[in-house]
Amino acid sequence: MNLPQDLKVSVSKLSSCFRVTQSTYKFYWLLAIIESIEAGKEEIPKKELFARMIANAWFTVNYFHVSFGKQDKLQQAIEKLKDIEAFDVDTSKQKILDSLIHSTNKETIKELNHFDHNVPFKFLSPWLGAHDEKLMYQLSQENFNYPPYSLYKESILMQPDWLDYFKRNAGILKDFCYWNLALFLQTKNPNIPDIPNKLMRPDKRGSLLKHKKDFWDLVINEIGSVDCIYTGKKLITGTYAVEHFVPFQYVAHDLMWNLVPADPTFNSMKNDKLPNLDSYFDNFFEVQKEGVKIVKQLNPKNKFLEDYLSIFPTLDFSKDKYRETIEPMLTIASNNGFRYMEG
Repeated sequence: MNLPQDLKVSVSKLSSCFRVTQSTYKFYWLLAIIESIEAGKEEIPKKELFARMIANAWFTVNYFHVSFGKQDKLQQAIEKLKDIEAFDVDTSKQKILDSLIHSTNKETIKELNHFDHNVPFKFLSPWLGAHDEKLMYQLSQENFNYPPYSLYKESILMQPDWLDYFKRNAGILKDFCYWNLALFLQTKNPNIPDIPNKLMRPDKRGSLLKHKKDFWDLVINEIGSVDCIYTGKKLITGTYAVEHFVPFQYVAHDLMWNLVPADPTFNSMKNDKLPNLDSYFDNFFEVQKEGVKIVKQLNPKNKFLEDYLSIFPTLDFSKDKYRETIEPMLTIASNNGFRYMEG
């Protein structure tokens, strides 16, 4: 991905800042700077930047369980701050940001200040070279090689031409960060699907209304009811939820082959838990098989039938093949922090 060129600043050095990366720090640091500039800041408190790093990575770590790597301090800090500040998984980005910026908790401040000795000066190495921290501060304040900002104890001060460049190209620069971050995280999570869509909290989850109306309502209206695969409760139209068998937080899609009617109360309780295949797979398979059979008869051009083609190219169901598709997903999800349902 190429960044917009500029006559006043060294875009090539900015493009090279992610060339050697061992952790997620640099990606989230640059994102934090861009967001602070968009908020009208020229001199930016470091505490705000560290708080933005945490807030931007929060959903990826806590909701989607994407691993940053065993040695990544940002992920470790998020896990600690979740307890220290009593945040929950679904706490909004703005609330996290505001709480961390204004926090006086010594443990919180310690977690944030850790990044002061790993991020602000090391990010400037394409401009200043690799030196000790004290010299890097001095060189940045002397504007040596014209870096994006000068380093001070409590803040960074954006250089005028870089400030203008960031303002004019904020959207492209954020895309540049996320694109490189996605590539980095994919190497850490080779078996996790759809990493790019797990980097930001969506404004709103997609509706499953059409999945219900155009597929499962057809099935239930035809045969009268289906049994919930978890509770055995008879489900009729208007009384069921559409549920992700493998949690949405892992698959990050709403394809029909992973969706089944379920008891709404149980669906809320299951949340992002993993189903035990020995307990539930046979029922899941039978409901799916019957559903596709009925929809094919009633509406052979139903678009949701296409969702199954990646597993069954001719829509001829095989229990073994279905299980072979789902079982590795559950194993990998479990290895990445998702928990199985109890009982």
